[in-house]
Amino acid sequence: MIIKKLIEKIEGDAELDFTFNKGQIEDVKISFAFYRGIEEILSGKDPRDALVITPRVCGICNHAHLLTAVHTLEDGYKNAGLAIELSSKAKKIREFTLACELIQNHSKWFYLTILPQLENLLQEQSGENHPLKASYFSSTITKALAIFGGQWPHSSYAVPGGVTCDPTYVDVMQAENLLDDTIRFYEQIVIGLPLEKYLSMETASSLHELQGDFGRCMQLIGMNNMAREGQSHDHFIVFGQDLFFHSGKAIRTVIANVNMRYVKETIQEGSTSKGVMYKGRVYEAGPLARAMVNKEPIIRNLHKLYKDSMLTRIFARMHEVALLMQYSKTLLKELRLEEPSCTLEKGELPGDFEGSGAVEAARGSLIHHTTVKNGKIDKYDIIVPTQWNLSHGTEKEEGVAIKAMIGSETTEEASFIFRTFDVCSVCTTQ
Repeated sequence: MIIKKLIEKIEGDAELDFTFNKGQIEDVKISFAFYRGIEEILSGKDPRDALVITPRVCGICNHAHLLTAVHTLEDGYKNAGLAIELSSKAKKIREFTLACELIQNHSKWFYLTILPQLENLLQEQSGENHPLKASYFSSTITKALAIFGGQWPHSSYAVPGGVTCDPTYVDVMQAENLLDDTIRFYEQIVIGLPLEKYLSMETASSLHELQGDFGRCMQLIGMNNMAREGQSHDHFIVFGQDLFFHSGKAIRTVIANVNMRYVKETIQEGSTSKGVMYKGRVYEAGPLARAMVNKEPIIRNLHKLYKDSMLTRIFARMHEVALLMQYSKTLLKELRLEEPSCTLEKGELPGDFEGSGAVEAARGSLIHHTTVKNGKIDKYDIIVPTQWNLSHGTEKEEGVAIKAMIGSETTEEASFIFRTFDVCSVCTTQ
């Protein structure tokens, strides 16, 4: 028996075709109906046009696309012999704004998708105004981003060699105040604990102290015997090295290095989305992957108990919010305003080069690659995080999200597992 289900509210929509056998899902086909052609739009353009066009791929992770495009051009310039050395100031501003974007995405995903969908699935309505909480949490931290980025979404303040903003001490104080407001909300509403106390937890046994909406989410999953649902291949991959993230891949808990030359896209029959694999295998990207490669203690402990389940995946994303807020405070404190914002001086830019860049977007590793000839983009490739998680896989190995949904007894449960990957159809069909 095959059941078709349209999945909405994922920055677009997707169609899931579930195949049932003896009351359980034995296969899932994921398809996207529309195509946007951003890579084709970039062909023939000035390389710097990528700084304006690629952020339009997504209205949620647009800043990550901007930074990846910048990294790609800087890498290309360096390959062509043009030396670029960023100031500490530019690096920290870029990292702070990226952290803000990740925080706002994770908070909206939790309050607009995970918590209400979980309550609907379990028929455990809380009566809480989840959209209002999402709006306050995400808008507060986005205001801090906009102090440096000028606007959000679709800012273009990051350029090869640095940033175009030149913040004052008042700007930094405003950003600090907004970050403090975000932390207070996280402490009082999300976890019900002081941030420092929460971050001192390193084992699953201490999670009984977790309160707030995050604590309730974990309790609902545990009380309804869902903690081990949604397990996949236990393969994780990270390419970006911004913030505190390390690049690498993990097969369960065994960590190894990665190289972008082994990343290959695949055509997926029946869908406008392309898949992506590393050395012929599928890997999960996103906060859980970052935590596993970073050897984050509490995530590794949860993984020991529940593997790469929906519980571990959800926990990793909201735990990352705490880590990002703590790291952001350090970035602002160490910001040296007397340094130059941009170190690339006026002059002739290379007309022929090839460059690559990778940034950890909210949903995982985002990769850009470009080839420029005679000052124009000859080819521009974009590999987005959702491609990693929604790949159809191979004859030997199902895609990550597909594997996680197999074994579910209802389409509702499978659809919830699907959403734990923070799916984005807009990026996937770029």
